[in-house]
Amino acid sequence: MTSENTVRPGTRRLRADRARQVADVLRQQVLSEAFGDGPLPHEEQLAGEFGASRNTVREALDLLRGEGLVRRVPGSGTLVVADKVPHGLDRLKGLAETLREHGEVVNEVRAFGPVRAPGPVARRFGLPQGADVVYVERLRRLNGLPLSLDLTYLAPDIGAELDAADLAHRDIFRLIEEIAGQPLGRADITLEAVSADPHSAAVLEVPHGAALLMLERLTTLADGRPVDLEYIRFRGDRITMQGRLLRDVP
Repeated sequence: MTSENTVRPGTRRLRADRARQVADVLRQQVLSEAFGDGPLPHEEQLAGEFGASRNTVREALDLLRGEGLVRRVPGSGTLVVADKVPHGLDRLKGLAETLREHGEVVNEVRAFGPVRAPGPVARRFGLPQGADVVYVERLRRLNGLPLSLDLTYLAPDIGAELDAADLAHRDIFRLIEEIAGQPLGRADITLEAVSADPHSAAVLEVPHGAALLMLERLTTLADGRPVDLEYIRFRGDRITMQGRLLRDVP
């Protein structure tokens, strides 16, 4: 086994770099519940497993503590204190459908009604400039705790058939399929990290500037017509994105 202190040409690394590497692997184990309800292995055991020094392992655990995933308990070791729920990216589902096994998703409708579509939104829907769409803003809670802030634009004919009461208690994808009389077909997504603006921070109960995961999703019906454009801000400390990608064979 090669020690982290072994020097090879072009491979010398700072301990902080090595600590991040260890933290990345440990983070996945923490989130996948590899350690169950018990403490993480002792620092000495982790050092041996990673071929790293105890100081490096200690710094890696400090990184996870800074993320709120683990904490040191005197006499008990390092314990997992927070977990993230997995959100799949390989199937087209609403949030309640995706997270059903992890608890109850509740929608708090903060805004609902027709608005003039911003130019880029109208173009995404294939609508003329100045056309109306239906705008919905929802705070999504999982097991009572804020999880995401969803800003949604709906095609006007679809949105006109909805009301705020429906959106508070039912998954929007199911409602769209019922109204359209056909299933959804696909969604184009973009995922990026953003900082919480004052409004998002207040609603999601995180510090201003906290890291959020922003998911932009344009969803179409089976016939290819776009009907739902969402900008979803997830709390970065409460969710992890997962999927399976297949490589096309030439």
